[in-house]
Amino acid sequence: MSIRGTRLHALRRRLDRRFTIGLMAVTAVAAVTLAGTPAATASTSGSASGSASRATAAQPAAQHAAAAQAKPAAVQPNAVPAAPAGFSTTWSDDFNGAANTGLNTDTWRYDAGAGWTFGTGEIETMTNSTANVYQDGNGHLVLKALHTGTDPNANWTSGRVETQADGFGAQPGGVVRIQASIQQPNVTTANGAGYWPAFWMLGSPLRVGVPWPGSGEVDILEDINGRSSVFGTLHCGVGSGGPCNETSGVGSGERACAGCQTGYHTYAVEVDRSTSPEQIRWYLDGANFFTLNSNQVDATAWANAVDHSYYIIFDLAIGGGFPAAFGGGPNAATVSGGQMNIDYVAVYNKAPGAISGTNIAQGKPTTSSSVESATFPASNATDGNITTRWSSAFSDPQWLQVDLGQSYNINHATLTWEAASASAYQLQTSPDGTNWTTVYTNNNSPADIQDTALNATGRYVRVLATARASQYGDSLYELALYGTPSTGGGGGGGGGTATLLSQGKTATASSTENVGTPASAAVDGNTGTRWSSAFTDPQWLQVDLGATHTISQVVLNWETAYGKAFQIQTSADGTNWTTVYSTTTATGGVQTLPVTGSGRYVRLYGTARSTQYGYSLWEFQVFGT
Repeated sequence: MSIRGTRLHALRRRLDRRFTIGLMAVTAVAAVTLAGTPAATASTSGSASGSASRATAAQPAAQHAAAAQAKPAAVQPNAVPAAPAGFSTTWSDDFNGAANTGLNTDTWRYDAGAGWTFGTGEIETMTNSTANVYQDGNGHLVLKALHTGTDPNANWTSGRVETQADGFGAQPGGVVRIQASIQQPNVTTANGAGYWPAFWMLGSPLRVGVPWPGSGEVDILEDINGRSSVFGTLHCGVGSGGPCNETSGVGSGERACAGCQTGYHTYAVEVDRSTSPEQIRWYLDGANFFTLNSNQVDATAWANAVDHSYYIIFDLAIGGGFPAAFGGGPNAATVSGGQMNIDYVAVYNKAPGAISGTNIAQGKPTTSSSVESATFPASNATDGNITTRWSSAFSDPQWLQVDLGQSYNINHATLTWEAASASAYQLQTSPDGTNWTTVYTNNNSPADIQDTALNATGRYVRVLATARASQYGDSLYELALYGTPSTGGGGGGGGGTATLLSQGKTATASSTENVGTPASAAVDGNTGTRWSSAFTDPQWLQVDLGATHTISQVVLNWETAYGKAFQIQTSADGTNWTTVYSTTTATGGVQTLPVTGSGRYVRLYGTARSTQYGYSLWEFQVFGT
């Protein structure tokens, strides 16, 4: 966890609210008669005060635990499903750790602490103990509620975890689907009073101090008191009343969930920003049981609560306002040891219709003006992993740039910021990494998922951030770029549409300075590696293109030790060479050389060095057809 993450953890535990159907609105919820609602009994009808009759004697904890374990034999895990049609898998966790092990804290955070701090009236203490939170060795995450002593309203422990990453959301014009396979605690209305399992997500702005519920909350699954049901809810607006009727929220009400206590079922929500009005859709086992349209609440409240990223939470609470609305609990009959079992969780995304092709920035060399720490390097922003991020120093301005390896016609950019986003930035392109052209300007938009069409050309693309949306650094999960190769590698002529021919091909050299600077490093597409020769003249580097090509351009990306005099040569056989370019006054840097020739082999032949060191190239790129 970063310094910021540590500092925010205590704050977040105070801010992360699950008022979902809280004390101020429980009367209305309990009073509504819903089609398909499980049959009510005297012990589950409840009241707003949460009062309920209690047995005079407490059942011993050992008997509670024995009763909770009366469940079917272990279920074999399901694999994380493939993405639905039109979607791609963004992230998933299959919980394949060894038996009785905790979670990977690079991926998950434990929300340990007293339940009352969550603002919902819960009475449990959440822990990071494997007694309460563990992987079972059979592909499941288990959250277990345990009770000791004879007072049913004291001495409960349980588990609550949330993802470290908070970049899960729908791009403008896109859709996100967040789904999990879960077995609710195997309890009933007779022995499950007070149980409150939940699968939900909070808006990432909460992590930088934007208050709940304005920052947004989407509850995918909630159930209470062993009722074998499901509630789906959106929270938005202000803390009491307002466009989302807080603290109740707007949602599905109670829906029947037959068998959800005794078997695994899939619970999912889709945030759809591709349709007008925008929608949130809730699903149980693939069936859409509730849809909420953006025009059903205030437009500003919806945008603030929905049109951003989220982080995912699983927890098993005991007691609180929501169970109290349906009879209260726990009571003397409430069993200890009930488990919420999670088979998998997955995030799927459907890109906006305007995006096509592959992300040309992914895996390309990426640099930045600064990093918060070694944990958050620039390369994280182009690794294709939404759970890793680049984070800068806590000052303005900052920049992040990617070398695409050749010139592209760029038609689209998507930026997925962490909650600590840039509120003002420019997108810039360059043929050489030195001279920049601004192609997009964001003057004051702190949204953490931003998508824009572009009409730009360049080999290098830079995000120049000039203002931050928080007191922290600029923090970017992913910079995705889309486009097609343009003529040449650095933005110059060459005649016709040229492609990069040399990258990844076999390269050899007259010499190397050491084993860390091989010839292959000059054609690996990584501007962080280089070829360096012995400290004498002449020296050469050549690449075998694998077949004869028409050559139109060569790009040399020199390290400080560059060649002052050299030739570019081509050959059909690697023995007989034709010079297609020659200079005695080179100045280093990134040189884009238009050439005319053909051959299977292309060679840099250096005759004079600019320094006492060898010839040193970050990249040797050959373009042609």
